[in-house]
Amino acid sequence: MGSGFFTLLDDIAALMDDVAAMSKIATKKTAGILGDDLAVNAEKASGFVSSREIPVLWAITKGSFLNKLIILPIAFLLSAFAPWAVTMILLLGAIYLAYEGAEKIYEYLFPQVKPAIKIKLEKRSETEILALEKIKIKSAIVTDFILSVEIVIIALGTVLEETIFNQIVVVSIVAVIATIGVYGIVALIVRMDDLGMRLIQLSDKKKSISKMTGTLLVQTLPVIIKSLSVIGTIALILVAGGICIHNIHFIEELLGSLPSIIAEFIVGLLVGFTSLTFFKLFNYVFLRKKSTL
Repeated sequence: MGSGFFTLLDDIAALMDDVAAMSKIATKKTAGILGDDLAVNAEKASGFVSSREIPVLWAITKGSFLNKLIILPIAFLLSAFAPWAVTMILLLGAIYLAYEGAEKIYEYLFPQVKPAIKIKLEKRSETEILALEKIKIKSAIVTDFILSVEIVIIALGTVLEETIFNQIVVVSIVAVIATIGVYGIVALIVRMDDLGMRLIQLSDKKKSISKMTGTLLVQTLPVIIKSLSVIGTIALILVAGGICIHNIHFIEELLGSLPSIIAEFIVGLLVGFTSLTFFKLFNYVFLRKKSTL
């Protein structure tokens, strides 16, 4: 009886080791998209009154968890009854990620000059401010839903060969880590400038450690946001290229001699700019037809 109990414990420990190892691999695969996720969510959570930043971020975080609760069961059902659909969604997601990355590169290389808009400053009522806040929260949750689908499907793609139990445990762990990790870091980022201002106000001296540290934090915030955007763009291209290579065998055979990171970047760029070209051509033709009607 005792030996049976210890055997059970040994089996559970072995299972947990396997889950931990698979979770580590899945987290590495999804980590590429988190840079973009961070940049997007930091941008969405900023621009509010200081006292409202954390409540707004908490509202978005709760929406993110709800998104995962909707996405995860659908993903597991597809994995159990239509695993081919997961591969199809992965490839469609790869095209979307590559397109998004290529669009950002295109906009950087060929920035569009927007006409100057005169903004009339007017005092908004508390009701109007809260209504605007709700609209921004809703927009952030919708964006999170798209990113969450990508994260869940990429994580699921790494454990498709495993049992459904292992899939549920691993992908759920990745989803929770992604949500807590992303929004935890976003909370730190959006409060950096406030912390910096408080440190600056601590000392009346022109030069002090607190003032220097505070100034550094305030000046570093826009650099961090911009850096995350650049890292996120590169990550989008690499993740998209990796998905295409691992799921389309002839591409893997064609570029097998190249280092994986170079092969992924080349494929990601090709897929991204091809999809971007098709999208712009479609838009041009569609808008031209519409204007002639």
